[in-house]
Amino acid sequence: MKRSLNLAMLFALSFAPAARAASEADYKAAYAAAEAASKEAAGMRNQWTVTVTALAAAKKAGDSGDFDRAVAASKEAEALAKASIFQANSEKEAWKAMEIR
Repeated sequence: MKRSLNLAMLFALSFAPAARAASEADYKAAYAAAEAASKEAAGMRNQWTVTVTALAAAKKAGDSGDFDRAVAASKEAEALAKASIFQANSEKEAWKAMEIR
């Protein structure tokens, strides 16, 4: 179980670098996707603090006009949020394997 979670996190965190400079529209789209995933994780009561930190870094970079860094931080936040969602879903059933019978 732990191995599959680690593999899922590695997969989620691996994204190809952008070939061109990111625009404000790129940042807004990436941030919106990250924020939506983060809200979903929060709704499952499994939002990771590192996701919140990455979202804050994305907003700060976007506000300062560094859209490349803002997009990268947004994608990182989205990947972390999706990994926390994966964890929450897998843990819904994993406890049954540990139940004393």
